[in-house]
Amino acid sequence: MEETYLLNYPGVKKKILAGGKGPMPHFPPGTKLVFHFQTLLDNFERTVIDDSRKAKAKVPMEIFVGKMFKMEVWETLLTSMRIGEVSEFWCDAVVGDPFSYKRESWIMDKDEKMKEVPSLHLQGNALVRQGHFREAAKKYQEAVVLLRIVLSKEMPGDEDYIAVDRLITPLVLNYCQCMLELEEYYEVLEHTSDLIHKHKDCVKAYYKRAKAHAAVWNEKEAKRDFNMVAHLDITLAPLVHKELRFLADRLKEKYWEEKEKYWNCLEQEEKEGKKEEEEKEDEEGKKEKDGERGVL
Repeated sequence: MEETYLLNYPGVKKKILAGGKGPMPHFPPGTKLVFHFQTLLDNFERTVIDDSRKAKAKVPMEIFVGKMFKMEVWETLLTSMRIGEVSEFWCDAVVGDPFSYKRESWIMDKDEKMKEVPSLHLQGNALVRQGHFREAAKKYQEAVVLLRIVLSKEMPGDEDYIAVDRLITPLVLNYCQCMLELEEYYEVLEHTSDLIHKHKDCVKAYYKRAKAHAAVWNEKEAKRDFNMVAHLDITLAPLVHKELRFLADRLKEKYWEEKEKYWNCLEQEEKEGKKEEEEKEDEEGKKEKDGERGVL
């Protein structure tokens, strides 16, 4: 057995129980990691408090590298492993990440996690009303992480799975609204697209994605999503019409700004060209006069 400390992550100790195969894999953002795990208390009895093989779903857990709403320490542990490797990790209670769930949540049972989510949701809403969008986004993110941990233990398709999954959607939408306010438009595009992939009729996700597309000048995509909003909810047609008019006005304004910028650049180039030509003519005139003096 091999024992080591994970670099750049104090408070975590690793013991390799069975070596994996091949070289250390490369884990670019978006890589899906599939694994089974046990969580044990560091006491004399080695009390098991979580086991993916004994969970209701009995399926491996999955996380995506670099994604928001991730379990920070899990990503660190898993990306230190080879394919097929079996390892044991000790994590100090202080190990955690301010952008992830609360440090003590790893020992919370399902009921405790579910009770924590409404509180985080309300805290996020209160911060939004105060205009503290970055802090609110963190609260929504913490709640989503807790729910996804719970979701990983449920059987896909079961009533409990569906009920937990439904709680995630409004939290992600609230997070996306915060990102719109913070002008983090590509964050919005990523997470609304994930929602739409799972829920084809999520009107709010289409609307927020349309706003993000419009903000980054993706005209075709913005129009497509705005029209989908009106298609899914006819009562929102006036709002969509207003948004499309606003987008058209912004595009027109952008067109004239770019055109003016182009003509200004062209005019500047012409001025510089004339100046160079005049300097060249002056230089040639000077050479001719110097030549005439030499003949005399």
